[in-house]
Amino acid sequence: MDWDLFGILFMVVVFPVFAGIGYAIFHRWSQMKEAQMKAIGSDTAERAAQYAAKTERLEQRVAVLERLLTDRSTHLSDEIEALRDTSVN
Repeated sequence: MDWDLFGILFMVVVFPVFAGIGYAIFHRWSQMKEAQMKAIGSDTAERAAQYAAKTERLEQRVAVLERLLTDRSTHLSDEIEALRDTSVN
């Protein structure tokens, strides 16, 4: 077989096959990475929402404690007992 014919055969058959296989592998890999990023993003958003809700509950509890500490009324013990009966969460 002549080397020029071998070179032409390589360029026409072998190179496009390898290029197609390489493209298919890269395309599949990029789809997998995109799916991973979506999963990480949704998990991060869910955790952020949970932290925001927890922070809101803690801020409400701190506000109640601040009001109890600064209120010098005679009904303070009654208010504390009422708060023990109801749940902030």
